Amino acid sequence: MTTAQQLADRYAALWTEADPGRRRKAIEELWGEDAVHVLHPPVEIREVAARVGFDESTLEARGYHALEVRVSRAHEEFVAPGEFTFRARQDAVRLKNVVKFTWEMVPTSGGEPVGGGLEFVVLGIDGRITADYQFPGL
Repeated sequence: MTTAQQLADRYAALWTEADPGRRRKAIEELWGEDAVHVLHPPVEIREVAARVGFDESTLEARGYHALEVRVSRAHEEFVAPGEFTFRARQDAVRLKNVVKFTWEMVPTSGGEPVGGGLEFVVLGIDGRITADYQFPGL
């Protein structure tokens, strides 16, 4: 059985994986086939959505293909240029089938985190994520 911290570390490592094949494999190992990643978008995104008539305050990616697109785009924007990396903080805890942890985005050159967030993941009977609730900006 994977510990809560091992899961958090694998989760953060996935977002920094440069190889698309290994990234896809890691997605399939971490998430169930019909899993959903639900993002509470930053205020700026919610404000823009409200201006154009959307009242949704969440964004979702469901299934392997959508998760792969989500992770790949985040990698392209934040990690691939070489300025930042993601890491899990050492605070993961598990309560039955829910794991809670925080993560941070840090400059590759060192220094203080420039971003981060809180993650709640719900695990299925096979130990893979069925629902992933992300609250960035913490």
